[in-house]
Amino acid sequence: MLWRGSQALRRFSTGQAYFKNKLKLALIGQSLFGQEVYSHLCKEGHRVVGVFTVPDKEGKADPLALAAEKDGTPVFKFPRWRVKGKTIKEVAEAYKSVGAELNVLPFCTQFIPMDIIDSPKHGSIIYHPSILPRHRGASAINWTLIMGDKKAGLSVFWADDGLDTGPILLQRSCDVEPNDTVDALYNRFLFPEGIKAMVEAVQLIADGKAPRIPQPEEGATYEGIQKKENAEISWDQSAEVLHNWIRGHDKVPGAWTEINGQMVTFYGSSLLKSSVPPGEPLEIKGAKKPGLVTKNGLVLFGNDGKALMVRNLQFEDGRMIPASQYFSAGETSVVELTAEEVKVAGTIKVIWAGILSNVPVIEDSTDFFKSGASSMDVVRLVEEIRQRCGGLQLQNEDVYMATKFEDFIQKVVRKLRGEDQEVELVVDYVSKEVNEMTVKMPYQCFINGQFTDANDGKTYDTINPTDGSTICKVSYASLVDVDKAVAAAKDAFEKGEWGRMNARERGRLMYRLADLLEENQEELATIEALDSGAVYTLALKTHIGMSVQTFRYFAGWCDKIQGSTIPINQARPNRNLTFTKKEPLGVCAIIIPWNYPLMMLAWKSAACLAAGNTLVLKPAQVTPLTALKFAELSSKAGFPKGVINIIPGSGGVAGQRLSEHPHIRKLGFTGSTAIGKQIMKSCAVSNLKKVSLELGGKSPLIIFNDCELDKAVRMGMGAVFFNKGENCIAAGRLFVEESIHDEFVTKVVEEIKKMKIGDPLDRSTDHGPQNHQAHLEKLLQYCEAGVKEGATLVYGGRQVCRPGFFMEPTVFTDVEDHMYLAKEESFGPIMVISKFQNGDVDGVLQRANNTEYGLASGVFTRDINKAMYVSEKLEAGTVFVNTYNKTDVAAPFGGVKQSGFGKDLGEEALNEYLKTKTVTLEY
Repeated sequence: MLWRGSQALRRFSTGQAYFKNKLKLALIGQSLFGQEVYSHLCKEGHRVVGVFTVPDKEGKADPLALAAEKDGTPVFKFPRWRVKGKTIKEVAEAYKSVGAELNVLPFCTQFIPMDIIDSPKHGSIIYHPSILPRHRGASAINWTLIMGDKKAGLSVFWADDGLDTGPILLQRSCDVEPNDTVDALYNRFLFPEGIKAMVEAVQLIADGKAPRIPQPEEGATYEGIQKKENAEISWDQSAEVLHNWIRGHDKVPGAWTEINGQMVTFYGSSLLKSSVPPGEPLEIKGAKKPGLVTKNGLVLFGNDGKALMVRNLQFEDGRMIPASQYFSAGETSVVELTAEEVKVAGTIKVIWAGILSNVPVIEDSTDFFKSGASSMDVVRLVEEIRQRCGGLQLQNEDVYMATKFEDFIQKVVRKLRGEDQEVELVVDYVSKEVNEMTVKMPYQCFINGQFTDANDGKTYDTINPTDGSTICKVSYASLVDVDKAVAAAKDAFEKGEWGRMNARERGRLMYRLADLLEENQEELATIEALDSGAVYTLALKTHIGMSVQTFRYFAGWCDKIQGSTIPINQARPNRNLTFTKKEPLGVCAIIIPWNYPLMMLAWKSAACLAAGNTLVLKPAQVTPLTALKFAELSSKAGFPKGVINIIPGSGGVAGQRLSEHPHIRKLGFTGSTAIGKQIMKSCAVSNLKKVSLELGGKSPLIIFNDCELDKAVRMGMGAVFFNKGENCIAAGRLFVEESIHDEFVTKVVEEIKKMKIGDPLDRSTDHGPQNHQAHLEKLLQYCEAGVKEGATLVYGGRQVCRPGFFMEPTVFTDVEDHMYLAKEESFGPIMVISKFQNGDVDGVLQRANNTEYGLASGVFTRDINKAMYVSEKLEAGTVFVNTYNKTDVAAPFGGVKQSGFGKDLGEEALNEYLKTKTVTLEY
């Protein structure tokens, strides 16, 4: 009975799809896309009664055929459907025998006769990768890019006797990113969303809800298949048009030009956003201005004076090289293989043979692509080599650049020996003349020791809060970039030099990095002022100064991490030894906030690295620039590639992926309590990764009437207004004893009036702009809520009338315990003052602890007994007595309650990035 009940429950809970209307389908087409559409339709409960696809090519079946045959679905492989305009009788009979109610054509290169198209009850639907009626024809994705369309998309339409002219069933669209290629656009949107759209379209038909919207003729275009002879580059055009032409032909058929009498095809185009780097001129036929072969690639110029860059070049013989190596392409000598490398070559030959099953014998001259391999085979080759050759990590481009087996083995061997590594880090800077210096700022993702654009080319603006202007465009990391960074960090930890490095050498690298941070402190402080609005003098001392101290402190810990020996009961009369070892966790993710961009990076990453881990760090989206500068300095310090990876972007994309990633073993986060809870949940559900969280605060500061009042005023102002109030331990609420309350408020207002609000790069400025516009707006709303609830606005509460995101230092009094201001953190320059009765120590303690937060707290009193009593009773991770904001790299820092758990700084921080292993042996 129990068994029957559970089966009934299973049917109820998992069979939801089977209560919908379902159809008998014929799938006509091919490719991996067709396979995925087939699989998803089957999962939705539709019955595929027949698959009609292309014949095997050189002994290899199409992916759609393989999937269907595995399921036992009837598969038909017709080379053609008609002869001399008439449907082949045998083909028609085979088709009609399956009894389909709807034809689904996800991707089909064959011409299907109209009597087959119209045969089923519901007719036929076709997928097309454009927003019809634009770009009808077989090269729609290419032409979307070639024509510079700002929108791309897909259509599912009803087949008719025209060419992509049938009524529309549904459409989807997306933005075209500036550096999208055909592959990038297809993989990001057209492939995954196309699968969903086909499945949705079939269900709409099954439910009788599918529309038939006639295509308008206005805006209709038709373009044919681009062939190699038509893909030559015409140079008298703007850089953007040239870029669109090259990327629209990447990878097939490839845009080309003539260089030194030879056809050369360009791949990997991107618009050049920074100044043109130095390079060696390269004459190009038809181009008015020579190209420049630079360390980054080949720079090309449009007739508008703007530039683009291509990464790879392919010659007539099929050989592909990095464009940066054009003048040294023939200088590589053949390397002799060791015995171990011969074994690797043998394994790779077996892998090639498995992929190129139509080739009897793999010889040195065997060409991967000329033997029938496709782009999907490239992915398979790279993955199989990784699995069967000790984790050797190749890139897809490695295959394209060495297509012959002999050349491919040479490339693999050089990669195994580390000979293919860049001698010098290539950095594409955005430079600015500011603060009496030239500031050079990297703006790309830093993955596996290299700066690189986001996989999809997407960028975003980072804003200067002083005037609201754009500093530069920064790469916006995609899920693919996160996965690449994690893979690089995992490889560096498990197989790289870092994992084999002794602790003292690790410390040496960290000391060197600290030295470089100090040597570049003025530039780093300037970037911090530009990107976060931090006052330059404060950034120099605190943001950068404490970062240097943190790395030096943890560098000293590297060779002092140790376990212990433990006496245990001897179960038998043998001698036993039990000891513990402290070991690194592996790949760690770090997500930092925007208030102290470099210092928060240092607090977490220094302990992480000292423990021997590798890391992937996501800076706050609004303040990425010092983190990327840090990446550059870490490379100069000698950190092996993959140890440190920096991925700028959004928390919703990159941050969420980090929290879910199965290869990350620890995540350290500083930010809001709400996001911290979400991260903790994702970390638990994914793989129970270790978590440390430094979250929100509402730190109470209690000022007794026996304090040194002038010092309490000075320190109290620092507790609130330090770093514009954008301070995790800022005193969120001041409790001032009744007898000194009014005098305290008066003195505070007098001091505020002396503060200079202005440009953070001005050495006399006391108070700079808030970090970003959305935060400023939130602070103004916070003040409005306080006034509305009846708190007294003594000073400020308004935006400063000048460009940028400046707010007046603000003081509220008469704040009662039930008010919004008393409960919620402002994270800004807002002093919230509540009065308490003279002598009521326990009463004010109860009020101070009546919060879900517990990050920091403070007390001012001359009575040491009172100070000790209050510090014992306050529920907070840190208590300041007669001082405030006095953190030190040796003192552990972290909160309690909903301010999080885990520690930054001090010896305790190391334990957040270590695991303990117990070893027991008999001897």
